[in-house]
Amino acid sequence: MLMLSNLLSAMNPFLLNKLFDIKLVHTEDFLELFIRLLFNLLVVFILVRMIYRNDRKGKNYSFAFIAISMIVFLICFLLESVKLELGFALGLFAIFGILRYRTETIPIKEMTYLFVVIGISVINALANKKISYAELFFANAFVVGLLYYLEVNPYFNKEQRMTIKYERIDLIVPERYAEMLEDLRLRTGLPVKRFAVKNVNFLRDTADVYIFYENIQEKV
Repeated sequence: MLMLSNLLSAMNPFLLNKLFDIKLVHTEDFLELFIRLLFNLLVVFILVRMIYRNDRKGKNYSFAFIAISMIVFLICFLLESVKLELGFALGLFAIFGILRYRTETIPIKEMTYLFVVIGISVINALANKKISYAELFFANAFVVGLLYYLEVNPYFNKEQRMTIKYERIDLIVPERYAEMLEDLRLRTGLPVKRFAVKNVNFLRDTADVYIFYENIQEKV
């Protein structure tokens, strides 16, 4: 008992030193996290709420874009100094794979924006001290400016696509292309420029048709 008491008394100063050596807040690191997080949120907000144009009525991916961006940023920033094992890294990719294949099909434009917000978040989180804030700001501003230009430029944003079910399969033959095109314009009320037949169901006398029409979003 005497030896145990002596051992505990010798360990107490060591334990106390270890306990009080732990810093509750690393002021410099916390400030760095706070500034970068707000900066990343501002950039993503501008991309999602001011530049991204949702062409599919009833479908809004803004929530997913912002939420995934913030989570990716925090994962990259907080685990930057952690040595990731191969299995853990593959697990992260598997999570994103599940998110992609377990949900409904996302259009190419929305997938592009999702990739952009993830990329922006990774850049803002993993930029080390060798990269100045001016370089980081320029990179973000370049991405924002480029996407804004692509959205407002009619050359890159002049055509939309829609999938419809079409029952007049007698018109799908190549010889009646012009007649079917005019019928699609009259029935949809859209300035259809061209169409493509995806598949035909002769049992139900229907066809899945892609119609391509001029972007009328600016006119509405």
